[in-house]
Order: sequence, then C-alpha cells, then structure tokens
Amino acid sequence: MRVAVIADIHGNADALHAVLADARAHGAERLIVNGDVVNRGPDSVQVLEELLARDDTSFVLGNHDDLVRLWHARSETLPAEWFSDPFWGATEWSAEQLLGAGLIGVPADWPMTQRLSVPGLPDVLLAHGTPEHYRESLSDRTAPARVREIAGQYGAGVLVGSHIHRQTSRDFGGVQVINTGAVGSPADGDPRAGYLLLTGTPAEQGGHGRWTAELQRVPYDRSGVLRRFETSGLLDQGLSARIFRDEVVSARSLYTPFWSWTEEGGWPRNEASWARFARQWGYE
Repeated sequence: MRVAVIADIHGNADALHAVLADARAHGAERLIVNGDVVNRGPDSVQVLEELLARDDTSFVLGNHDDLVRLWHARSETLPAEWFSDPFWGATEWSAEQLLGAGLIGVPADWPMTQRLSVPGLPDVLLAHGTPEHYRESLSDRTAPARVREIAGQYGAGVLVGSHIHRQTSRDFGGVQVINTGAVGSPADGDPRAGYLLLTGTPAEQGGHGRWTAELQRVPYDRSGVLRRFETSGLLDQGLSARIFRDEVVSARSLYTPFWSWTEEGGWPRNEASWARFARQWGYE
C-alpha cells in the first residue's frame, strides 16, 4: 500500500500540481491532505476545489483552514483587534475569495486526525500538529516523553505531523515520527515542494510489517505563483501578503519570526518594524 501525505499547500496551485504528478508517478493509491490547504498564497479557491473533486482524498484540519472560517465569522476566539489591523489584510482577502466561491465553511467538517489501520502494519496517526492542537508541532525535536504520551494514548506506531514547513524523520524508541514538510512554502532553504510517501509492507510469516517513509522534494516553476501574488490583487493587501510572497521566494520562515519579534518587543506590525526586523536578522 502506498499513500501520499501532503500539507501546507497554502494556496499555491503550481506546487500542488507538481506533488500530485509526482505522487501519481510513484503509484500512490491514496491521498491524505494533512492541513493548511488555504491562505497565504493566491490560489486558495483553486487548490481547494481541485482537492475536493478527487475521490481518493481525505482531509485533516489545519490552523489556516480553520483561521479563514473563524475570521469570516468574526469569531470571539480571535482577538478583536485583529479585525481592524491592516496586517491581517491577506487573511481577509483569502476569506473573501473562499466566501465568494461558497467554500468558506468546508473545513468545519474536517477532523483533527486521520488514521491508517492496515492489517499486519502499525497504525499511523496523522494530525496537522498533534491530535490535541493543530499548532503543537511534531518533529525530531519533540520531547520523547510527549511522543510516548501521544503514541500510547492513540495506539499508534507512526505519528505524522506537518505545520512547521520542515521535513523530518526520527525513531523514538520504536515510535516513528515524521513531518511531511510543506508543499507550498517550505522553510528549510529548499524551494522545492515537499511531501511524504508512505509505503506499507505487511509482515511475512514470523516477521513484522513496517511503513517505509520517503520524504520527497519536487522542483517546480515558481514564476506563475509569484506572478499571481501580483495579478490576483493579493499583494495589494499589505505587509503580510508581501511576507508570504517572500517566503515562497526564499524558502525561509519569515512571518513567524517577525510575529514573535513584535510580540517580544511590543513593536507594531507595520512597514517600519519589518524594515528594522529585516536589517537586524539579515532578511533584507
């Protein structure tokens, strides 16, 4: 059995097409989308429509999938001041695009986890972050005690996460932890689209079945998506849209470090702060 696990597409249709073609060429029989289909990039409607049209695909809820829905609803779970802050212009734009296409509520039905249960193989538990929260990252740096806790609670021998935009794989004393990396905006310096291929080999007589993880990287032409940041109107939405575009260009995490820096220093999230941050951390 071969399964493709993709995540963090973030509205990048060209990257999505590249990984889907690669997964098909490798004989993937099933596709699991491990969260964050939409937001950040210009193609949220297109990528969601294309994935929903497939009959081999299941979904896990990601934080950005949930964010656009909560944003449109002006949910009390989000800070009220965000809705009047120009920094959130890109999220407002993405939510409006999805609303216009009748897709804003689709992620409300997506679960926090998916499970692969195949006779003769250890169970695979997939979550965008962890089963408890889609923003709790799972990677080679996760505390071993936390890995054992999740694996024991959910009865899984393989844990698959996403969210951090960085591919990893590590064995924690018999529990395999894998992070898919990002399709649309990797954060490890490699601009190629990343995803996970899982191949299950059932146990032979007297043996043990196992899942083999292959962390794939797929090159694609980024000029199209970068052009659509401009032609779609997304880049007109302000600083956060420009940061999201620069992340696709640099394959580095910019938004999260900038957010943390402004929180710690009490800086406003505006152009002047971004210029200071970029100089200080060498992002110019």
